[in-house]
Amino acid sequence: MEAAMTAIAGIEYLTDQDGNPRAVVLPIDLWRHLLPREGASVEELTEAVEDYCLGKAMDEGRQTPLLSRGEALDFLKG
Repeated sequence: MEAAMTAIAGIEYLTDQDGNPRAVVLPIDLWRHLLPREGASVEELTEAVEDYCLGKAMDEGRQTPLLSRGEALDFLKG
């Protein structure tokens, strides 16, 4: 298997010889953030991943400058 790094939080995808993803490697700090306790259920993991992704999107949204109505319309046309 080969490893390919992504730009998202140091996550690595392990792929087979044909480039198909087979596994994911997460930094331990991210794993502990998602599953702060041992024995968490799949449902708890799913909810934690959704919360993490929503938090990241909110952080990114706060850093993005707001457009005026005209700028937004120009952007959508372009």
